[in-house]
Amino acid sequence: MEEKHMQEERLPETAKPEKKKRLPGFGGKKRRKWTIPAVVLLAAALLGSQMWKLRGETVPQAVLYEAEPVQRRDLGVTVTGSATLEPADAYQVGTLVSGTILSAPFEEDQQVEKDTLLYTLDSGSAQDSVARANISVEQARLSYQQALEAKNPTAPISGILNEVYVHDGDSVSAGTALAKIVASTDLTIDFLFTYASPDQFYVGQAATVFIGNFDGTVQGTVVSVSDDTSVTANGKQSCTVRVKLANPGIVSDSFTASAVIGSYSSYGNAPVSMAASAVVYASGSGTVSGFSKLSGSTVTKGEQLCTVDSESIRSQLATAKLTVESAQLSAGTAASAVDDYTIRSPIAGTVIEKNCKAGDKVDGASSGTLAVIYDLSYLKMEMNVNELDIGKVRPGQAVEITAAALPGQTFTGTVERVSVNGTTTSGFTTYPVTIVLEEYGDLKPGMNVSATILGDTAEQVLSVPVSAVNRGNTVLVAGPGVLGEDGATVVDSSKAEERPVTLGRSDAAYIEITNGLAEGDTVLVPVQPTETVG
Repeated sequence: MEEKHMQEERLPETAKPEKKKRLPGFGGKKRRKWTIPAVVLLAAALLGSQMWKLRGETVPQAVLYEAEPVQRRDLGVTVTGSATLEPADAYQVGTLVSGTILSAPFEEDQQVEKDTLLYTLDSGSAQDSVARANISVEQARLSYQQALEAKNPTAPISGILNEVYVHDGDSVSAGTALAKIVASTDLTIDFLFTYASPDQFYVGQAATVFIGNFDGTVQGTVVSVSDDTSVTANGKQSCTVRVKLANPGIVSDSFTASAVIGSYSSYGNAPVSMAASAVVYASGSGTVSGFSKLSGSTVTKGEQLCTVDSESIRSQLATAKLTVESAQLSAGTAASAVDDYTIRSPIAGTVIEKNCKAGDKVDGASSGTLAVIYDLSYLKMEMNVNELDIGKVRPGQAVEITAAALPGQTFTGTVERVSVNGTTTSGFTTYPVTIVLEEYGDLKPGMNVSATILGDTAEQVLSVPVSAVNRGNTVLVAGPGVLGEDGATVVDSSKAEERPVTLGRSDAAYIEITNGLAEGDTVLVPVQPTETVG
């Protein structure tokens, strides 16, 4: 413009173009030529600008782009996130029982092993319940044994079946005698001899015994002689001699006998004494079966003699068995309740809190937490990873961890577990990744930390800036007319080609393109500064 003006000044006066006259009312200024569409657009722009100002919002600006060549580079695949540190394990010690704390032999910050005694509570009432439950068990067992005995009568002593009163098929009622058992077949009889002194007899001396109305005699042996003489009721001097003999048959203690020893005959008849004996009675009503032993057979204590069966006996036995089982369960529950009065550490760790002491009274669950124990052998964190990045994470990967509370320090952890139990919110799914820190220095549970999971390195892969990828996995590729003469400046982004691409691995800045672009292509990367209009 300036050069043109100078050329005009060098022209002769006659060669200068005639100046156009100004129309009145325009103050001598040069009139611009406006078209109607241009006026409308300008007015709309001014109106829109004023509306954004009135709303106090950012005035939208045109998107600016810069060119970026598609090239190969190494990508350090990483996944970043944040989480809160937790101990390896934590346990809040509580109780479901009530009572007074008798002892609490531990302190805060103390290291405890698993099953270390923490609290002992007064268990007096629980011990009483155990005693009552055990008594109930014994009573139930006795009732069961009686019901079992009613069905299967047994020998109360070892010995000989002296008498059998029933046979198979007989119907009996409770209290019916079934058999008699004697401990031995030997009989003992104490004979009284008048007008004889003890020195007339001796142990081992033969004796001839006459029993009841039996014909014939039985030979016996003197086993004892009284030390002195005595006087009978009729005033006669006498001595006592005990004779032992084998039972010649079915002699019982209802018989009497007399004897001749040497030249002396016993005075009157003496009662026969038998060894210990027992009568077996039916405990219930039913039909006898299985009585196979005969009189004179040998039996042992506890040996089943027969079976007395009936519906009532079977029902009684089943009920008694259930009663035993129920009593045993109650006793076990009572014993477990006593164990609840002794509270031990469920894990090995450090005591973080001690909220009760000896002498305090606790009232079950309403007492809250009695103590808190942390396992600080390592720290862990659970970081939520976006579904787009979860494929880059696997157990064993190293993790760099920093905390705002410890500026300048970096810690190293390890991915322990990648969960498949995702959580979807507003259309996006995240998956929990557990990270473990074995060496955590001054880090503490509860600290908020940032983590960078270090994945594999993708070597020399075709890649573009992450910001070049648009929604729907497309990029703008520079074609003819997009770039200026320098080949780097974007002069007309409207001529760019929107091209779909297939994405691969990525780091914080670049992402791999596995399909859709070639090395040497140029993509447009948006740079859109935002200003707030006051």
